[in-house]
Amino acid sequence: MTRLRVVIAPDSFKGSIRARDAAEALAAGWADVRSRDEVVVVPMADGGEGTLDAIEGALPAARRHPVVVPGPSGDDVTISWLELPDGTGVVELAATSGIELLAGELRPLDASTHGFGRAVAAALDAGVARLVLAIGGSASSDGGAGLLEELGVRILDAADRPVAPGARGLEDAVRVDAAGLRPLPPGGVEVLCDVDSPLLGPSGAARVFAPQKGADPSQVSRIETALARWAGLLDADSAIPGAGAAGGTGFALLAWGARLVPGAATVARLVGLHDAVRGADLVVTGEGSFDAQSARGKAPQLVLDAARDAGAPAAVVAGVLGVRPDGVRAIALADLAGSAEASRQEPAPWLREAGRVLAGEF
Repeated sequence: MTRLRVVIAPDSFKGSIRARDAAEALAAGWADVRSRDEVVVVPMADGGEGTLDAIEGALPAARRHPVVVPGPSGDDVTISWLELPDGTGVVELAATSGIELLAGELRPLDASTHGFGRAVAAALDAGVARLVLAIGGSASSDGGAGLLEELGVRILDAADRPVAPGARGLEDAVRVDAAGLRPLPPGGVEVLCDVDSPLLGPSGAARVFAPQKGADPSQVSRIETALARWAGLLDADSAIPGAGAAGGTGFALLAWGARLVPGAATVARLVGLHDAVRGADLVVTGEGSFDAQSARGKAPQLVLDAARDAGAPAAVVAGVLGVRPDGVRAIALADLAGSAEASRQEPAPWLREAGRVLAGEF
């Protein structure tokens, strides 16, 4: 039997299984059928949930620093930011202000990015040389107001009082006092975005993403109006692609002086994806739902592009397949398990089965 080199590089299956665990389950299934092959596991991310884990897995000398921050419900959560060997600090919004932290009712008007800002401030306090901020997976639509407040900005209403947290507070905002805003670290701030939406309009933060955060149509309209008010108070271009990321957090970071970059491409560089796929006999990627959005800067599409550039065949394993990529073997866990819910509740056994199926085809 010819010995193959297989690279397994999935994103996390959001709300179901982490990227590393998904990759290891696929690798175990492959080994059940073809135990002599070389299997290389490269967990991926695009700036959302699991970005910290993916970078940490590729850089064993990185160190986690725990910090307690207010979560999107207002309750304290203990999270970590990551210090890389070169002095870069990595902070993940999904871990601090992410929608997965809201176990109960979503809070479309009141969830905020205060926790994210608190973690960023902790990294600055530790003296990081630069920052990499992963902003996917947000629970809020506060335009990054909570983040900026934690960095020293005061957001005031008509009576010169601080506004409430969340998009609700932005409805009353009339003035921003940025005199106390902390400076960028010496090496600047790089923001990993997993969407290219502007702040406002039909493809903006409110109309596209607020419903996913629990907003009904009237609340979507309120959030759009609040973010438009917010856009008039900060010195940044609200039309820049990515300004609408994380409920407008991208816009706030632009106002701070940060640079928005495609999340998946940056993570791929940090974890050495392109080197890994060179010479591979098969590259496997995946995520919870592979759909039309996957081609717009998401990690699995970047992995497929890297495989194509390396001349390697590729496969996609997803919880559900909204679309099937052209010329690529695709497996839906929902088909293997009998339903999307069954595969979501216990993804690891079905990922292992998908690994067996792919290996059997070789």
